Parts: sequence; structure tokens; C-alpha cells
Amino acid sequence: MSATSFNDILLDFQTNSDIAIIQINRPEVLNALDEEVATELYTAIDIAGADNKIKVLIITGTGERSFSAGGDIRYVVNIGSTQAERYATFIHNLLNKIENLEKPVIAAINGYALGGGCQIALACDIRVASSNAKLGQPEVTIGIPPGWGGTQRLSRIVGPAKAKELIYTGEMITAGEAEQIGLVNKVVSLTPEDENGLPKKTNATTIANQYKEEKQRQKKQRANELAKILKKKLMDECLSLAREIIKNSFTAVKTSKVLINKGMDAEINTGLRLEIYGWALCFTHEDRQKMMSSFLDKGKN
Repeated sequence: MSATSFNDILLDFQTNSDIAIIQINRPEVLNALDEEVATELYTAIDIAGADNKIKVLIITGTGERSFSAGGDIRYVVNIGSTQAERYATFIHNLLNKIENLEKPVIAAINGYALGGGCQIALACDIRVASSNAKLGQPEVTIGIPPGWGGTQRLSRIVGPAKAKELIYTGEMITAGEAEQIGLVNKVVSLTPEDENGLPKKTNATTIANQYKEEKQRQKKQRANELAKILKKKLMDECLSLAREIIKNSFTAVKTSKVLINKGMDAEINTGLRLEIYGWALCFTHEDRQKMMSSFLDKGKN
């Protein structure tokens, strides 16, 4: 796996694969974004988007605690309305780039996806969350509405009534609740086998296991180990999903993405006409005829 490292963004190109992974790498602040980090993320997406070998992009946060806790409040607390408008416009351009990238983008949501972090995930095509994930738009609790597309994308994904509830209350919801309302596509959880597979510490130095301090230490250590297992399962699930997408015609997939995105903003007859044009356009590509012929050949065997 080759990696391109910025200050706060990691871009990994999977070895012998058509998949790239972008990680927001600020675990000390729960992977919160300021303008510098957002600029690096913009550049990383440009690099992955321009690489013709890459067919699917996965966005996640480093560590096990957070996908992204959103905008770094330390950065925006003292800015005025003019600077706020400029910053929000830049972030909108970034998230529009994610949403309109011709390649499918999967959000691997590990831990917190709050505020701007949730809005980054909303711009992705598919959202997969670990069972410890928490999602929400808590901006109203600090005096602002969502400003990175949350008022628009959230309502389109979960419906206006639920979006209003989440935004008006600033409520943080679990991964399970997010799956129930359609905010995430799938939740990855630990199994009893995962938990039982951890080695039990029974060496001579753990006689103090019977004492409270040692028990607490072991409990914290076990929780950290389980969190790492859960993060690995989340990434494995997202990579597996990406590989399923890659099996298919890239032309057909990227055309489908455009039709879905543009069709949502049009009335039904316009959307259907766009679909006809997109469908017909795919007949000009060689991979369509090859894949159809291969399918027919399989049926003969």
C-alpha cells in the first residue's frame, strides 16, 4: 500500500487494487477540520480523482474514536460573518467535489461524525458505520445552523421531518438509529467470537488483577483492543463493498451516480429523460458490449 502524506491527511493507494483510502489524521482533536486540513483534503481528493486507476474512494478518520467531530471550533470562534461566508463557500466546493466525483465514495464512519463530520459523510455515496459511531448535527447548540450542506443533504437522505428533528434538537444518535432512518447503509459490529478471541492476561505479574486499579487498567486495555478490532472490521467491510463495485462497469457506475444526483433535483419526467440519455450513452463504450457478450456466453455453458 503506497501512501501520500500531508500534514493532517493520509492518502493510501491500496496495493494491487483500484481503491484509494483518505484518512483525516488529527486524532488529538477527534479529526476536526480547520481550513488548512480542508485544503489538504481537497487536494487529496483531486489526486485520487485524477488517477484513472482508482475506481472507488473510501474516506475515514484515523484511530477508533472519530470519523470527524466537524469543524474545529477553535478556528471559527473568533471569525466574522465575511470570513465565515468565505470559509463555508470553500467547504461547500469541497463537499460538492466529493458528491460529484465520478467515482463512488464510501464513508467509513468510525466513532463520532458530528457537525461538519456528518456533513462530509452526507456528501459520500454510501455510508458504513461501526457500532460505536455517533452521528448528529449539533450546530444549534453553539449558535449556528449546519453550514456545510447539512440542511440540504440531510433532508434529502432522511426526509425533511427527521432532518428538522435532528437539526433543531442537536441530538446525537447511535449507529443503529442512523441505520433505521436511512442515514447509514450498514452498521458493522463485533461478534462474540471477536470479543472472545482476545488473549486473557494471566502471567505472574497480574496477581494484582484482584485489585481495583489493575482491573480498571485491564478493562481499558481490553476496550482499546476491541475498538481496534471494530475499526479493522469496518475498513474490511468498506473494502469488500468497494471490491463489489469495482467488479462492475466503471462507465455504468459513474453514469448511475450522475443520474441519481442530478435526478434528485429535477421533476420526475426530466429525471427519466436524463436516465434515457445516460443509458443510451453507455452503449457507446466497449466494456458494455464485452460484459453483455460475456454474460450471454456464461448462459450457454
